[in-house]
Amino acid sequence: MNCKPVVSEDIIEAARKLCIERQCNDATGHSHYHSFRVHDTTVALQASEGGNPLKVCIAALLHDVNDKKLLKKGVEPIDLVVFLSDCGLEIEIGNHIVAIIDNVSFKGASVEQIVPDIETAIVMDADRLDAIGAIGIARAFAYGGATGHDLYEPDERPEMHSDEESYFANRHCTVNHFHEKLLLLKDRMNTDTGKQMAQKRHNYMINFLKQFHAEWTGEI
Repeated sequence: MNCKPVVSEDIIEAARKLCIERQCNDATGHSHYHSFRVHDTTVALQASEGGNPLKVCIAALLHDVNDKKLLKKGVEPIDLVVFLSDCGLEIEIGNHIVAIIDNVSFKGASVEQIVPDIETAIVMDADRLDAIGAIGIARAFAYGGATGHDLYEPDERPEMHSDEESYFANRHCTVNHFHEKLLLLKDRMNTDTGKQMAQKRHNYMINFLKQFHAEWTGEI
């Protein structure tokens, strides 16, 4: 049994350092700064919505450290339960944090969203808020550029993916990603606070796409 005293600040700092270590060189819009923003939004949501503050903060910081689409060749996933146990956290709490992380990612427009508790709802909302608005637009095109997706293909139709495999195998242009995911997120927020925050960012994306298409077609 781990008998080290648990100090929340120390565990959060350890999670922050691991996040930097694993994500600092990312060029897809998923660097440690993304996770730091998700953490800060999580803190704001938790203050309004409740839930366990330590669990949501750690889950927010670590939610992308094992993301399979981001792991570079030769880099193995880290056992987060063991990592958190070594930091002094109980196995049961570590298991719950990993379960939160496992449910956070968007897995396709037609894939059921699993939200078993308020902690998952909060971290999911925080992560998705960072995927929309001005930063969300920037991140979408950063990811598209880093992974070889075209900006836009006028004859290519968006696809509402029905399973995780087809969603992550998707090679559609970046503008389609708005229709396949980003524009759907406003109505898939779980918390009242998240819904309120999402509306302005959603509207910003709508206006961006109007401008994009007007410029693409030479209207302006």
